[in-house]
Amino acid sequence: MTSVFDCSDRDQMLAGMRQARQAIGRGDVIVAPTDTVYGVAADAFSPAAVQKLLDVKGRSRQQPPPVLVANTDALRALVEEVPEEVTRLVEAFWPGGLTIVLPAQPSLTWDLGETQGTVAVRQPDHPLMLELLAETGPLVVSSANLTGKPAAIDAAAARDMLRDTVAVYLDDGPVKTGVASTIVDATSLVGARGERTVRVLREGAISRAELREVLGDALEPDPDEDPTG
Repeated sequence: MTSVFDCSDRDQMLAGMRQARQAIGRGDVIVAPTDTVYGVAADAFSPAAVQKLLDVKGRSRQQPPPVLVANTDALRALVEEVPEEVTRLVEAFWPGGLTIVLPAQPSLTWDLGETQGTVAVRQPDHPLMLELLAETGPLVVSSANLTGKPAAIDAAAARDMLRDTVAVYLDDGPVKTGVASTIVDATSLVGARGERTVRVLREGAISRAELREVLGDALEPDPDEDPTG
């Protein structure tokens, strides 16, 4: 049975967080707020839970979900290496709306879908989600919507789409931005992978101009920029 908790009420928030942890522990999916949009979340280390999340969204294994973490220590545990450029990005934009794709730590035993050996990682800037991550460990989290529909910016919109496929809804009102995270691919910075360039896969909460301020020439040329000068 699906439970909805109004997190503006402290008692409901505490009960909701407890039930959310229990749901994640038994392999169910939940909906919770992030700083960008509402997310549907599951245990990153449970292949069955990850598949349930994909099924809830109507998403294929060719679209693996990103992983949210509570801190940079968790990032280092999940990826093969944290290059200096990524450290600069993390210091500038985490917690916040930047998702970073890196080669995954080869020793990890998980199944996020067809990732080609990579993982997309973000530290969100929302107290409820950060508290949940600190207690559960890394979670796969994708926008709380059916694939092809707009991302939910409040719990009611998420529930209209996902209904009883989700075990727990944590309702903390409308999110701050309603804009999905920017996603950058930093895989070429690790090992012998050719040119060391960070590519923008999706521009969202963090602009290219903001990324350029931190990365300089390590960021790919802008789409309208002549690379030959």
